[in-house]
Amino acid sequence: MKGRAERLLSFPNPVNELAARVVAFAVLLMCVAAVAFDEPWLLVPIAYGFWARVLTGPSLSPLGQLATRVVAPRLGPPRPVPGPPKRFAQAMGTAFSTAAVVLWFGFGDHTATWAVLGLIIVAAVLESLAGYCVGCKIFGLLMKAGVIPEKVCLECADLSRRHRDLVASPRATP
Repeated sequence: MKGRAERLLSFPNPVNELAARVVAFAVLLMCVAAVAFDEPWLLVPIAYGFWARVLTGPSLSPLGQLATRVVAPRLGPPRPVPGPPKRFAQAMGTAFSTAAVVLWFGFGDHTATWAVLGLIIVAAVLESLAGYCVGCKIFGLLMKAGVIPEKVCLECADLSRRHRDLVASPRATP
């Protein structure tokens, strides 16, 4: 049985894609607001949210809680997707948002800060509006290159687990 700390510091697998897209949309809104209204204080909750989600999934993230418990259930049935690539995407967001905080508050480099935030905005637009997870795609490439072992995400490595129709379909075989 998992201990309390181990349960807290876990990430869900699978993840509801709808909740992930809701979180990405909210991140998009916060990032756009930070840039459009020149409000650097928003960098702190953006970075906190990524740290909370990468370390604990939605557990310590108010945005994660809102997305998983309130918004996503109202959007339809859950769409389960593998958790490890989504956690990797959150880790990328953590790195970029933390870099933005350090650039602004540590170095006073406002141009670089907004450029880094622009990268988060691009990823958030793709995830929230198009369902294209940049971090997940990079995760897949790293798995293919052998940098991330297949055991980290067996569902990611084996297409037959996700697309049983392709395996069972007579059209799938030549």
